[in-house]
Amino acid sequence: MKTLSSIQVHGAKPRRIELLQGDLTELGEGEGFDLLVVSAFPDDYLPTRTSLIGALHRKGLSVADLAQDKSVDLRDNFACWLSKPVTPTDPGLRFSRILCFEPSKRGAPPEVVGDIFRALMPILAEAPDINSIALPIVAAGNQGCSVAEMLPPLLDAALGWLEKGLPLDCIKIVTLRDAQAAEAERIFNARKLAYLAPRPAAAAPMPPPLAGDDFLLGGGIDRGGASDGNFRSMDSGIASPDTAPAPALETPPPAEPEYDVFISYSRKNAHDSEMLEKTLRRLRPEIRIFVDRKNLDVGCAWQIEIFESLDKCRKLVAMLSPEYIASKVCKEEFNIAWLRGREADDDIIFPLYLYSAPLPTYMKYKNFLDCREGDAQRIEEASRRLLETLFPPAADAAHP
Repeated sequence: MKTLSSIQVHGAKPRRIELLQGDLTELGEGEGFDLLVVSAFPDDYLPTRTSLIGALHRKGLSVADLAQDKSVDLRDNFACWLSKPVTPTDPGLRFSRILCFEPSKRGAPPEVVGDIFRALMPILAEAPDINSIALPIVAAGNQGCSVAEMLPPLLDAALGWLEKGLPLDCIKIVTLRDAQAAEAERIFNARKLAYLAPRPAAAAPMPPPLAGDDFLLGGGIDRGGASDGNFRSMDSGIASPDTAPAPALETPPPAEPEYDVFISYSRKNAHDSEMLEKTLRRLRPEIRIFVDRKNLDVGCAWQIEIFESLDKCRKLVAMLSPEYIASKVCKEEFNIAWLRGREADDDIIFPLYLYSAPLPTYMKYKNFLDCREGDAQRIEEASRRLLETLFPPAADAAHP
C-alpha cells in the first residue's frame, strides 16, 4: 500500500481524505477500515476478472452471497444495500461491511458521485460503528471514465460533506493502476493547495478553482447533463498512512437565520406545500418562510445552494411522501438538515408525514406530524404546532 496524499478537512472534529494506491484485497496490518463501497448492475454480482467484486470473490468473499442476507436494503430510493458484518478468512481483507451501490442507470460523473453520497447518508445515520470508508475512483475502472472526469467531483463531494459533518473520520479514495496514480496525485494535490489556502474572513465557503480546473473545491457545481447507461463494478485499492493528522481548522459559525422556516417538498406535492405556506402566513403574517422554487441540478455532486439556503433558516419542514423520498433534491435537503442538527445537537427538522411512504429508518421521527393522506385539517393543525415550536407563548409574551 502506498499513500499518495491526504487532506485534513476544516472543522472542529478531525476528519481527513486520503488518496492511496494499492489493492483492496491485499491490506496489511493497520491498513483496515470499516466499510468498503463497491458497485454493480442491479442484482448482478458476477465476479468478473477485472472487477473489485471479482477480486473479493477470489479471496473467498462473495458479494452475491452477502446480497442474499442483507442488513439494510435501500435500493428502491437510495440505490444501495448494506451487508451484515463480514468475517473474511483471508488476511488481506480488513474491513467489517460492504455497501453495494446499484443505480438503475448511470448519469454524468457528478451525478454518479452525488448518488453515492446520498446512498451513504441513511446508512451512516443508523450505523455509528462505521467511522471510515474506502471507495475506488468511481467508474474509472471497468466503466472507462478518466481520472480527470471522476476524481474532481468525488473530492468536491467528500470535502463538502465532511466539512458539514458527515459522520466519518476518514474517506479513503483509492487507485489500483500505476497509470492512473500519477494523474490522481496531481489532481488531488492541486485541490489540496486550493482548499488549504488561507480564507478571507468574508470569503465564500470554498476557494476559487485553480487555473485550468473545472470544479470548485467543496462547493463547485458541475452543470453537465445526465446520460443513460449502466454502472458496472468498480475496481481499485486501499491503504492508511501512519502520519499524524494536521490540527483541525475551524469554520466560522453560521450567520443569524434570516428565515423561520424552510419548506422542503416534492414538486409533485406543490399543492400541499402551498396549503401549508398559506396557513402559516394566515396564522402568523410576519413569519419568514423560505420556499426554494429554483430548479436545482440533480446531476450535481455537491449542492452548495441548498447548504447556503438552509443556513439561513431555523427549521426545515420535511413534507414526507413517496415523491419526497424519490426526489434527489428532497433527500439532499433532508440530509443537510439532519447533519446540521447533528453537529449543533439541535434537531432542526420538523417532519410532516404527508402521504404514506416506506421511509428509511433515519427519516422516521417519533414525534412526526401525521397529515396523511394530504388531510387539510391536519395540515392546519401541523401549522399551529410548528408555530408553537418557533414562537413559544412565553417568548411572545416577553416580546409583545
